[in-house]
Amino acid sequence: MSAATAKRPKLTVEDASKFYDTPTGRTHALDRFSMDVQDGEFICVVGPSGCGKSTLLWSMAGLHALSSGRILLDGEPVTKPSPQIAMVFQEANMLPWRSLQKNIELPFEIRRQAPARDRIGRLLERVGLAGFEGKYPRELSGGMQQRASIVRALSVDPSLLLMDEPFGALDAFTRDEMNLLIEEIWLETKKTIVFITHSIPEAVFLADRVYVMSARPGRLSKVFDIDIPRPRPLEVQAAPHFVELVAEIKGSIEHKAPARPAAA
Repeated sequence: MSAATAKRPKLTVEDASKFYDTPTGRTHALDRFSMDVQDGEFICVVGPSGCGKSTLLWSMAGLHALSSGRILLDGEPVTKPSPQIAMVFQEANMLPWRSLQKNIELPFEIRRQAPARDRIGRLLERVGLAGFEGKYPRELSGGMQQRASIVRALSVDPSLLLMDEPFGALDAFTRDEMNLLIEEIWLETKKTIVFITHSIPEAVFLADRVYVMSARPGRLSKVFDIDIPRPRPLEVQAAPHFVELVAEIKGSIEHKAPARPAAA
C-alpha cells in the first residue's frame, strides 16, 4: 500500500451543494461544504436549525443526491445506500408489529442475508437489552428503543455510522446515559462516526473534532479540535476547559437575524 493510499481519509466531502425545488421556490440547503474524516474518528456537526445538517448526513448515506460536489467513502463515490454505511435516525423507527429481535434483523431481510445472530446477541448484551428480544416497541421506553436502533445499525458491521440527532427526544438523564454508551461502544469498536446534534455540550463530550455550519445555506464555518482525554466521564462537563470549549463553539455559530417588518 502506498503512503498516499494509507493516508487517504475514510470519508471525504468535496464542495457539497444542495438545492431543493419546492412549491414556494428554490431552497439552497448546502453551499460548497467540505470535510475529511479519518478512519476511526468521531466527528460531530453542529449549527443553527435549518442549516442543512441533516441534508448533509443523508447525502453521506446516499439517500439524497447532491446538486454539485461529491462524497467519497474509501475513495469511492457515494451515490446510493451502501452496505458499509449504517444510519441511526432521530426516531428509533421500530415497526410496531415486529418484536425487538425482528426489528433488529430487518436490514438482513432486506439484503436477503442470514442475520448475524451472534453479533446481535453480543450487542444486545452490551447495551443492556438481553432478555428483551421478544418484546414489542410499545413495551419499551424511548431510551430502550434507541438502544435497539443502535444495535440494528451496528449489527450489519458497517465501516461508517451516521447518527442524526439520535438522542434529541430523550430526557436529560437518559441522554447522558446514551452519550456514555455510544462513547464506550465507539472506544470498543473504533467505528468511524459522524454525529449530528443541536447540543454543543453533547458534541464536545463525544467528538474528536466539531464541525460548525453556518446558517442556511450551510457552509463550513469553523472546525474545533477537542483535546479532552478519553474516556470522558460525565463530570468532565463541569471542568473549566470543557465549559470554555462549549462557549467558544457557541460563540462561533452565526444566526441570521429575523427580517425587520417594512416601514409603514
